[in-house]
Amino acid sequence: MTSNSADALVIEGLSKRYGQGRSALMALDSVQLRIARGQLHGLIGHNGAGKSTLFKLVLGLITQTDGRIAVNGIAVGGRDFRRARQSIGYLPENLVLYDNLSGLETLRFFARLKGAPAAQCAPLLERVGLGGAAQRAVREYSKGMRQRLGFAQALLGSPQLLLLDEPTTGLDPSAIRDFYEQLDSLRAQGVTIVISSHILAELQQRVDRLALLASGRLRAEGTVAELRERSRQPVTLLARATPSALDDLSAALAASAGLSLQRTTPETLQLQCPRDHKMPLLQRLASAGLHDLQVQEPTLEDVYFELREAA
Repeated sequence: MTSNSADALVIEGLSKRYGQGRSALMALDSVQLRIARGQLHGLIGHNGAGKSTLFKLVLGLITQTDGRIAVNGIAVGGRDFRRARQSIGYLPENLVLYDNLSGLETLRFFARLKGAPAAQCAPLLERVGLGGAAQRAVREYSKGMRQRLGFAQALLGSPQLLLLDEPTTGLDPSAIRDFYEQLDSLRAQGVTIVISSHILAELQQRVDRLALLASGRLRAEGTVAELRERSRQPVTLLARATPSALDDLSAALAASAGLSLQRTTPETLQLQCPRDHKMPLLQRLASAGLHDLQVQEPTLEDVYFELREAA
């Protein structure tokens, strides 16, 4: 496999099929993806889209039907992959924990499995906010605490590639903020992070790039701005002014092609326009005597549904 030295993860023509004939299930179909080192890359899609299957293939837990995968230039399944596997951290969507072990004992157990230094365990618990609960049995942990413990085990061995499957499940807003601050710190150190989440609003402002999977196929990939352009979702503007000023503005814009106008209150006018009309429209509004103007880009959720259905 040819790969750029800047690529942490390279996926070429990746397919995974279960079964044969008409009853066969194509979990992944000819997926192509490259993720640069030090990038925070989002992976989005509906349940059954193939996200968890992709993670398992990258980890070498299951074998692909077709295609190739390389982690930091080393082929998954190749003779050198055992060494490369130690540089990968993984947080599954449903991490199984032993309730009778303490948090510290749990982390030491995973450290032995991974061949990571036991000396990392206590500092990692402190890092994820579980230092005070290190000696408590896991059965006493809340769901959010279990999730933070799972994140700590993913960080064992100082991985260079992190695969995180629904990592913020059960976390409160403060813990979610702390979690993403941790990811920012890791990314600044050159760690590559692939995060799968159904909470699209969380990813929208935080990822470098996104890959959209639907029914096992890669439907779109790029920055949030690039996906917005591709989706052709309209831009919404909220103009506020006196009722008479909005009456004049509505009359002046009524014949504009591609522009939708809706008076939501006597002093508020909602405008929707194609993306390539945004700047000319803003120039016209600048001289309209407005009290306020808000520009609302399509949400990632809007973009996701548009691209999924269009593909």
